[in-house]
Amino acid sequence: MDNRVPPRAAGPGPRRRDRHGRGMRGPIAPPQVPLAASRADVFADLVQDSVERLERRWPQLADIDFLVLEVPRLQDRHGDSWDDEAVPLGGVIPAREGRRARVVVYRRPVEIRTKGRDERAALVHEVVVEQVAELLGLTPETVDPRYGED
Repeated sequence: MDNRVPPRAAGPGPRRRDRHGRGMRGPIAPPQVPLAASRADVFADLVQDSVERLERRWPQLADIDFLVLEVPRLQDRHGDSWDDEAVPLGGVIPAREGRRARVVVYRRPVEIRTKGRDERAALVHEVVVEQVAELLGLTPETVDPRYGED
């Protein structure tokens, strides 16, 4: 039998298949489609939507920084700690020493308490309203008249 295998090309060329022989994998979606937004990005968008909604009524919120952190620290800078019963969903850092005031929303505690996007968006808005109310020294109902409504 004279079945000769042709010699291999000298040098690496473009791979036509992956090492398992299944072929090259292509893109899942076209590049212009925002396919994979991370959960952190989606959560930050929810916070931003809530802030924009409140800024229409309270223009002074433009002078406040809104942050999203994963989880709260066990102890703050003053040595105060939150108890094991209630994990905070947000916090306020007042303005001082040339720094702007900050409102913080903690992503993981909010995500754990909600099941879907709509429920998460409602809870994020409640947290933002409560923290802004605390920072401004107002009641949450004054900051957003629809506060507490389902």
